[in-house]
Amino acid sequence: MSEKGVEITEYADELISVPRARLRLELAQVDAGVTLSHDDKTLVRCPLTREGMAASGFMAQALGVQIPALGESVEALVTTAVLFRALSIAELDYTNEASFDLLERLLEEAKMQRGG
Repeated sequence: MSEKGVEITEYADELISVPRARLRLELAQVDAGVTLSHDDKTLVRCPLTREGMAASGFMAQALGVQIPALGESVEALVTTAVLFRALSIAELDYTNEASFDLLERLLEEAKMQRGG
């Protein structure tokens, strides 16, 4: 887990190690924050902190979805390349201004890879 509290699981690393054209992901908002999962296995946990919520919002943008209401979830169907960028976005340090340059690039790439 990073200092900001965003946790990316080992399963997330395993999942992106094999390229796939379609991954069905679920982004959910729970009492503790926002989670991203695949086949009921957690990929990312973003806590209810300023950094965690920034990470989850930008991660959702990369996936082409919006953060759902508390207690609800949304589905995203993406490639492993888009997931890689979403995971990279979740790992950024949003207290460092230089991260926003990288964020912009990652969001552009994710949009292009989603066909946008």
